[in-house]
Order: sequence, then C-alpha cells, then structure tokens
Amino acid sequence: MTEEITTNTPSEDFIVCDGLVKIYKTKEIEVMALQGLDLTIKKGELMSVIGKSGSGKSTLMNIIGGLEKQSAGRIVVDGKSLSDLSEKEMVAYRKNKIGFVWQKSGRNLFSYLNSLENIEATMNFSGMKAGEKRERAEKLLEMVGMSHKKNSYPGQMSGGEQQRVAIAVALANNPEILLADEPTGAVDTKTSNMIQDLFRKLNRELGITVIIVTHDLKLAAKVDRVVMISDGKISTEKIMKEKYREQIEHLTSEDIFKDAHEEYSVMDKAHRVQLSEDILAKAGIDTNKVCISVEDGRVVIVGENKQPEGHSSY
Repeated sequence: MTEEITTNTPSEDFIVCDGLVKIYKTKEIEVMALQGLDLTIKKGELMSVIGKSGSGKSTLMNIIGGLEKQSAGRIVVDGKSLSDLSEKEMVAYRKNKIGFVWQKSGRNLFSYLNSLENIEATMNFSGMKAGEKRERAEKLLEMVGMSHKKNSYPGQMSGGEQQRVAIAVALANNPEILLADEPTGAVDTKTSNMIQDLFRKLNRELGITVIIVTHDLKLAAKVDRVVMISDGKISTEKIMKEKYREQIEHLTSEDIFKDAHEEYSVMDKAHRVQLSEDILAKAGIDTNKVCISVEDGRVVIVGENKQPEGHSSY
C-alpha cells in the first residue's frame, strides 16, 4: 500500500456552516449553544476553533463530526447536507470521513490492546486483510514517531505518547477531516509543542483538513487560521501572515503568538459585528449604547457619553 504525499494548499469550500443553531433542553432550562453560527472551511485547512468554556466550540465540533444534529440551520460537507443523510449514511460518514482525537486517552485507546492492535481495531470493518491492516498500522505509527512503542499498552506510555498513538488511530481509515478536541489538555508544554508540530506535518503531507478545538491560545499559535467563538457565534478570526508560514518550524510558540496572525472581526449576514470585551475595555465603552460614525472611510464607534458635541452619527 502506498499513500500519495501532497503539498497542501487549501482549496475550495469544503465545510459550510450556515446559520447553525443548537438548543439543549431539559425540564428546567433551555440553553442555546450556537446562535446562528456561520463558518466556511476550505479543504486542506489547518485551523483552530477557540473560545471559553460554554462558548459553543465543542458543540460545533460534534456537529461537524456527525455526533450531534443542529436545531436549525444547515451544514454541508463536501457538497452534501448532513441533514439529508440517513442514519446508515451518517455512520459511514463518521467512519470514513472523520477522524477523532479526544483529550482523554480513554476515549481514544482500548487499555487492553497495544498500539498496533488499537489501530488495527479501527480497521476491522474496512474489508482489509490482516496483513494489510498490520502494514498500515505500522506505517501510521512510523508517521507519528511511535514505531518503538508498537507493542506497548496505553498504561505503559506517557500522556504525550498516548496522544500520538491516538492520532494514528484517528488516521486509520484515511479520513478527510481530523477533529481534535483539546488534544494537549493533559500534557506538558514540551509535549504540546511536539503534538502541534505533528498536526502541521500531517496536514502538509497528507492534505487532510485539521480542526483543533481548544481554549488554549498558545496551542492555536501554529495553525494557519484561528476562529474565535463567543456566545455561540464567530466573533473574530486570525489569519497567519505568509512570512510566518514559511519559517514556522524555526520559531517558538511564544514568537508566533505575539505577531504571527492578522486579526479580523467577523460581520454576519445581518451586518452585525461582535466586539470583544478587550476591545470594549480599551475603548472605554461600558454601556449597551454606542455612537457610530464614518470618518475618512473608517467606521468609528464610541460610547454614548463620549460623543463629541455637534458630531453626527448613525
């Protein structure tokens, strides 16, 4: 078996989230996790979705992964609306299109199987022969730098080693999308950097679309695009500057974190822009009323009590 190694250049729109709404209901309470979220992800992107606990980032990942269904809106992956898929088609979608890497190794690996066996177990219903499964499992372990642990059980490996094996497991069925939920939440800084670099390597070599969900800003430092979710909607995006993409392997997360990305606020279909708490604090805006004006082609927003006398606004 051979795999095509490609130079990854994000191409056409691959995942389209259009007005996604997700409501969780219990007898006592109703929570809106997503509030009309719009997001487009290109095929082959390396990106991160960040946000505080409860912001909706994990809900978004679960919907993209086919683990949950939205309450309203639509999501299209590779030209197909997930809402139109039958249950059987959804099972095939999760199996063949998506690879999952969870924060806790217990969700990634069977404790009673060694590294090779964990990867092979994922391919049990692929129709591959035993020899083919073993060959692919060994190749994947080599790809994530874990060949020396092929006969080791999860309990015999460190947290970082377990996560690298988990990534190999997630790649077993050759998915087009790799979803990682807080993949470095249980490892130290050095191991976290190694896992970041591994995601970037796999994205570049395999052309796989990688979406990392996290609350850790430094984990998001080495991705090409960072999407911030706040209150169930996209508030800002950060795009990596081209000069950093070319020298990323030679820079530390600290260097990249400071100046690598250009930040943009996101305007929704109703022309609304969400302002972060940091921006409001810097502008001295502490009320829910603002004055908006256009000056020299720029939109200026000031608090209602800071409006210059005689100054017109919209």
